[in-house]
Amino acid sequence: MTEDTKTPTILIVDDNAQNLELIVAYLDELECNVLTAVDGVEGLESAQANLPDLILLDVMMPRMSGFECCRKLKSDPKTRNIPVIMVTALNEIGDIERGVECGTDDFVTKPVNRLELIVRAKSLLRVSHLQSELERTLAYIDAMEAKQNSE
Repeated sequence: MTEDTKTPTILIVDDNAQNLELIVAYLDELECNVLTAVDGVEGLESAQANLPDLILLDVMMPRMSGFECCRKLKSDPKTRNIPVIMVTALNEIGDIERGVECGTDDFVTKPVNRLELIVRAKSLLRVSHLQSELERTLAYIDAMEAKQNSE
């Protein structure tokens, strides 16, 4: 399988086993690998180790909230470009502002609507794929320019 056609990986971070199970079932429709984590600390570690293509992140969790986890992901050069969808029951404007401030790319509210989740996940996976293609193209151009300048 080439880099262009690799199966995307989605990391789901939620402390509620039923929510994890439901979201995993919803994602069955997408051709993707699914990883799970039960809190923000485990999610952060999994993201750094596996570099998924998309992260679905619950907000209210023990040990580290989704807000804090997202902030740490977006401040790490290794994980900053991984799109994050916050999955939350919170719907106050202040919570949305806080999510945007910590760097989330999108929101899905609980109870999760299957179609909404699939559409948003597909969209951000497409963005992630295009960003990877752009980075590879820019690296290739840099290499060609360096080679040309050394001749």
